[in-house]
Amino acid sequence: MAGAFVGNGGDPRLSVDAVAMDTYPGYISPQQRLLHDPNVTFEEYRYYAEKTRAEERSLKESEVGKTGFMQILFPPKSSPKPVFNSQGAVGDFDEKGAARRKSSVNANLADMSTRQVITMEEWTNASRAFRTATWAACFYLITTDILGPFGVGSGYLLWRIFLGLDSYEFPLKNYGDLAFRLYGTVPRHLVNILQTIQLICGVGLIVISNGQAISQVSKFKLCYAICCLIWCLVGFGVGQVRTLAKYGWLANAAIWMNLMIMFISMGVIAHSPPNYAISVLGSAGGATIPDDITPDPTTGIYPPVKHYSGLPNPNSLIGSINGLMQGVYAYGGAQLFIEFMAEMKRPHDFIKAMWGAQFFIYTCYMVYGCFVYYYQGQYSYQIAYQGVSPYGWQTAGNMIAVISGIIAAGLYGNIGIKVLYNNILMDLFRFPPLTTHKGKVLWAVIVPIYWTIAFIIAAAIPDFFGLVSVVAAFCIIQFCYSFPPALALGYFIKKHAMRADEGFDPTTGRVVRNDTGIKRWARGFVAGPLWMNIFNIIYLGGALTTFILGAYAAIDGMVIAFANPELNAFSCNSPLNLG
Repeated sequence: MAGAFVGNGGDPRLSVDAVAMDTYPGYISPQQRLLHDPNVTFEEYRYYAEKTRAEERSLKESEVGKTGFMQILFPPKSSPKPVFNSQGAVGDFDEKGAARRKSSVNANLADMSTRQVITMEEWTNASRAFRTATWAACFYLITTDILGPFGVGSGYLLWRIFLGLDSYEFPLKNYGDLAFRLYGTVPRHLVNILQTIQLICGVGLIVISNGQAISQVSKFKLCYAICCLIWCLVGFGVGQVRTLAKYGWLANAAIWMNLMIMFISMGVIAHSPPNYAISVLGSAGGATIPDDITPDPTTGIYPPVKHYSGLPNPNSLIGSINGLMQGVYAYGGAQLFIEFMAEMKRPHDFIKAMWGAQFFIYTCYMVYGCFVYYYQGQYSYQIAYQGVSPYGWQTAGNMIAVISGIIAAGLYGNIGIKVLYNNILMDLFRFPPLTTHKGKVLWAVIVPIYWTIAFIIAAAIPDFFGLVSVVAAFCIIQFCYSFPPALALGYFIKKHAMRADEGFDPTTGRVVRNDTGIKRWARGFVAGPLWMNIFNIIYLGGALTTFILGAYAAIDGMVIAFANPELNAFSCNSPLNLG
């Protein structure tokens, strides 16, 4: 490939016709393009990505942020300031340049007329201003979002693609941007819609679960609707944390709270019987063999704890798949990875945060899950700390969990609002970037609106756990297991189809491609490397199969739930009150 960097990109206005791309005399610089310009070619994205990665590798530790053992355990509340560029150098520059830099960061870059008069340096500095998070902050963000042991492969694929397509000139902001750069406008809209649905439901689900916890703590004397509404109002404040770098210390606190809940509930579970009464609402036995949690009609004694080495009920496909969907929901976190990397000062370090979180979660949660199942068997409740029988310890677990839960909900809301802001408000209505003063004011206004909508959606649906399965099947499976291999397949084919004499020339804006069509795709598939592309096809097929089964089970469960009237969060009666 021609050019100074290994992966060059293409001219935005040029068609995919080889002759046209090779002879077009004009060139539009990145800052003068549409925010989502369909004419930018893969080769141009690649060129600027390699240029950005080279600059990031040259950053000093003081510029990236020191990440030692103490910084990982106790991340600072403030992160290193953005490192700006002046005439090709990374670092500080004179007062005149500083004034230009401040002007570019506060300019409304969503407005095309503004971008027509700014320089490339001002454009890229505005992008740098958005990148402040360290990998230690991302470690806690990932762990707060609960990355599971099966999302690492997808995370690795997303990381590879992000590094190959993101740049200061063409910054990747969210998951939909990946789909756009590889497959076009329609996939981008599909991804953004699904991500919006998933995140807003995620916020609502945590609000409802926190409401259930408070209702249990109050012994059902406080109106259930008020219990849920309280956390919606708390979200108005938590949601005002705008940058992920500042959210890192909150995520750090949430992890310590979750560990405390684990240790407390493990101690109580080992020395007290299960919470038998609540098991009908969401236990392992309730989802598979209800008779295993049904008390004797004569004596009122519940069956003894049972353990299964295989499926409790091999004939219950719906129960088995819904159990799988609960696991997908609990351990799916890849849908936020792009947003995490988009705010990192050096995205290459994301892999360290991801593997660190993987080791931490696998160790803690596998031990915790096995421990609870050993002592409670078929009575193991989905929210484990609510499955303890002593009221005092229920209260302790609930009060700690609602705080860590609202932090997680704030994280979902943070990303959800940014998806809406970047793709609708900026793209269609020319709202200013969030780094500007006006953008920050608009953020403060949008947060309560978003949380209110999330609460109303979740509160209106009676079957809380059924909603979890629906969200897992239609959204989380796609982002964690279906989309990553599909995106990786397109990325590796396009990347390895490029020959040494092909690529993007930044001085003329020309893109050189010697061929197009099936021949080019076949070359990229074989060289991709071949085993990786075959693996991605198999991975994608398995994910789509799981999606179909999960959607069937979730919809069937919701139909049954709506056939039998249940309580929703607009009622004063708590669904946990079985008395």
